Amino acid sequence: MNRRRPTLLAALALTAAAALTLSACGSDDDSSGDNDKIAGADTGGPTPSASPTASEPSKAGRPQLQLPADLSYTFEWPKTGDKEKDAVLADSEQSIKAVDLAIVNQDALDKAYLYYYEGEAAAGTQEFIQNYVDKKAVITGSYRFYAPEVAVDEDGTASFTYCEDQGKAYVKYLETGKVRETKVTEKSYVIYHTSLRKNSDGAWEIQKVASQSGSSKCQP
Repeated sequence: MNRRRPTLLAALALTAAAALTLSACGSDDDSSGDNDKIAGADTGGPTPSASPTASEPSKAGRPQLQLPADLSYTFEWPKTGDKEKDAVLADSEQSIKAVDLAIVNQDALDKAYLYYYEGEAAAGTQEFIQNYVDKKAVITGSYRFYAPEVAVDEDGTASFTYCEDQGKAYVKYLETGKVRETKVTEKSYVIYHTSLRKNSDGAWEIQKVASQSGSSKCQP
């Protein structure tokens, strides 16, 4: 599976399918009730996704990322002391945020994430983001990333495996402002395997990415 956040994407698809079924039946009843809301969620109408991000690259050539306040991250990725491995960790952190920014911006061709993704990984990520754009949905909540394993080869390539906790991450629909809160299950814990290559700017680009929900390695 060449995309990030498979559990959230599944929730997005299921919710959209349920909404379509209700519409087809002509029901005016909101069957989702309070389960579609979390504390502090605005349910009064459309919600702005975020302030525009600065698209100009930073002094190091990397894009500057400005994410909305309702998204938070915890990266339990301690520095290794190895310059190249630590660079992989740092750029991987930015690449994750860049994809989320594209979802917030509702732009499947957002320049920030395309800086960090190439080839197969870029194509799969574009499709992933487009699912949110098509359904006028964004993401909200808290994300935790942990259990990093990174290896760097002399030929300028690297492999990186890590876990993600999606237990406090949700899908939010822009037209209603509603947040789809999902229960925490074993599938809320996802493992990712990425292949990277250093580009001409010295940044680590993701060439391939695969994910698996419910990985035993990532369970609490």
